[in-house]
Amino acid sequence: MSGSNYLLDTNILVYALKGLPSVKPYFEESCFISVITEIEILGVPGLSKKEYSIRRSAIDFCTIIPLTTTVKNEAIRLKQQFKVKLPDAVIAATALIEGYTLVTADKAFSKYSAASVILINP
Repeated sequence: MSGSNYLLDTNILVYALKGLPSVKPYFEESCFISVITEIEILGVPGLSKKEYSIRRSAIDFCTIIPLTTTVKNEAIRLKQQFKVKLPDAVIAATALIEGYTLVTADKAFSKYSAASVILINP
């Protein structure tokens, strides 16, 4: 996996928090997440301070990619072209625009994303 930059889908961070070994290799190099993933991971109602801190630490290991105008416009295009949820459109658009390989367990991404996708089976 040397030399690759990975944009990790929210489910990959969830699997990492659960300790699944199948996602560990994607954290050994530079990894990136969309600001949407940060919101999804931290925005869970009722998180204890300890759980929030654990999730924050996982996020801090990655570089957070902000929502830019270019990513926004690509997400709009994806939503117009495919039946896709807004968070998934923004994550896919981020991978496309920034040139990252998207790592996900969500098979839907391969249908509407022209980005390079690694589909894992946890």
